[in-house]
Amino acid sequence: MTPEPLLQTRSLTIRFGGLCAVDHVDFRVRRGEIVGLIGPNGSGKSTFFNLLTGVYPPTEGDFYFKGKSLVGEKPHQIVKKGISRTFQNGRLFGDISVLDNIIVGMHGRQKTTLLDTIFRYGRVKGELKEGAMKGLELLQFFSPDLRETCLKRVMDLPHTDRKRVEICRALASDPDLLLLDEPTGGMSPEETEDLMRDIRRLKKGNPDLSLIVVEHDMAVIENIADRVYVFNYGRKIAEGPYSEICRNAEVIEAYLGAETEDD
Repeated sequence: MTPEPLLQTRSLTIRFGGLCAVDHVDFRVRRGEIVGLIGPNGSGKSTFFNLLTGVYPPTEGDFYFKGKSLVGEKPHQIVKKGISRTFQNGRLFGDISVLDNIIVGMHGRQKTTLLDTIFRYGRVKGELKEGAMKGLELLQFFSPDLRETCLKRVMDLPHTDRKRVEICRALASDPDLLLLDEPTGGMSPEETEDLMRDIRRLKKGNPDLSLIVVEHDMAVIENIADRVYVFNYGRKIAEGPYSEICRNAEVIEAYLGAETEDD
């Protein structure tokens, strides 16, 4: 018997006026699977992520996580349910420290409240200390040097390290499903390979963690994805292993003819 998908969408659709940005997409992710999501610029990949994380409500369709519909849930509620993400253009707080950025990513899992800061400060202090230790462990996993500079402002870090910090912040919420939006964007080939090595190591240490990775670098998708979905003009035009996708005539035509703006 095939196990129930961790994530499943059914005819997921969103329209902005006359534009159908995501068009009746069926999509699934199994527990522990890495799924690649590719497509020409403007094909709806980031919009699809925004639907899965509650930024936009769908116009039609539904999506299920651990067998339960999440349509109508707010972004912070979806994080608590176990879905976390990074952003294509980065959403870190540049003027605070690396470690503080990661602690911010834990807010959905923290149990203390505003009243605790007044009447039970010891509990708040303990939770912050626990969060700081966990943040340091995440940084150590990616880079001992990054851990040593944990009190440095994010804006003072090189681009590659900012990407690592954003992944650490997403992991800080203990997700079951991690959405990575262009994790290697702006990196050199050597930096890309280093980050892919980190992601493979992350998966080895967390075999039940599922990932959806949006990427333009096909070498990244080929090397880490178990299966691949391809979008074009908001529609799913292909799915399967990379070895099949890269020979698909409709996929090749979509890429050769793509001239739209990025989504």
